[in-house]
Amino acid sequence: MPATMSVRFWGVRGSIPCPGPNTVRYGGNTSCVEVRCGDHRLVFDAGSGLRVLGLALADEPGPADIDLFLSHCHIDHVIGLPFFVPAFVKGNRLRLWAGNLKAAGGVQETVRKLMSYPLFPIEIEAAQGKIEFNDFEPGVTLTPRPGVKVMTTPLNHPGGATGYRVEYGGRAMAYITDTELNADEMDPALLELARDASIVIIDTTYTDEELPEHVGWGHSSWQQAVRLANEAGVGKLFLFHHDPEHDDDEMDRIAAAAAKARPGTVVAREGFSIDI
Repeated sequence: MPATMSVRFWGVRGSIPCPGPNTVRYGGNTSCVEVRCGDHRLVFDAGSGLRVLGLALADEPGPADIDLFLSHCHIDHVIGLPFFVPAFVKGNRLRLWAGNLKAAGGVQETVRKLMSYPLFPIEIEAAQGKIEFNDFEPGVTLTPRPGVKVMTTPLNHPGGATGYRVEYGGRAMAYITDTELNADEMDPALLELARDASIVIIDTTYTDEELPEHVGWGHSSWQQAVRLANEAGVGKLFLFHHDPEHDDDEMDRIAAAAAKARPGTVVAREGFSIDI
C-alpha cells in the first residue's frame, strides 16, 4: 500500500448549514473532512458535508470501509449521519469513534437517539451496512487501521470535544475543532497535538474583534490559530468551522488578513483537496 496521505474538505461551516448565493465560494455545509492514508479512509465529523461525501462514495466500485471520528455530537457535527448513504448499503463497513460520550451512554446510544422518534423516521437498525461503535477517553492513542496512528486530546468546548492528530507514513495532520483557545497561554496538549504537523485544520469561527461577545461559547479566532501554528511549528494552517454569518466577502477579507499574518495560511473551502 502506498504511504500517501491526502485531505479533502466536504463541509467547512460551523453551527448550522448555510447554503445560498452568499456562501458559494467557500461552501455552506457543516464540518466533514476526509483523510486518505494510503487505501485507508478516515473521516472527521459527520456534519451536513457527510451527505455529499456519501453520494460520492456511492459511485465508487466495491464496498466502502470507513473510520468516522466525531469531535463531539452537537447537531452541526452529526446532522449528516442519518443521510450517509454508505451506512445503509449491505457489505459496507463503518466504524464510529467518539470521546466524551460514556456519561451519555456512549456513541451507539447517542446515534440511536438521533435516529429515532420524534427526531427522525428511520432508526439506526435499518442500516444494512456493518456499523461498529467505539468509545474512548480523550488523551488515548488509537490504531484504527494498520500503520495509522490517531492521537487524541480533550478540547475546551461546552460538553467536551476531542482533537485528533493522524500520523501515517512519516506524515502528520491535526484536526482541532471545536475549541476555545486560551487568550493568554496556549494549551501544552494542543501544542503537542499540532507540533510539526504538515497540516493543521482548526476552529476559527471568529475574529479577535468578535471574541469578547462570545466568551465561553467554545470557539476561537483565526488570530489565535495563527499564534498556535507559529508556536507549534505547523506547516500549512487551514482555517475551519466558519461562522455562518461570515459570507464569502467576509471570508475573502479573513483569508487576505490571515495570509498576511502567516504566509501560506488557507481558509478551508468545500471541495478543496491537498496531498500531504
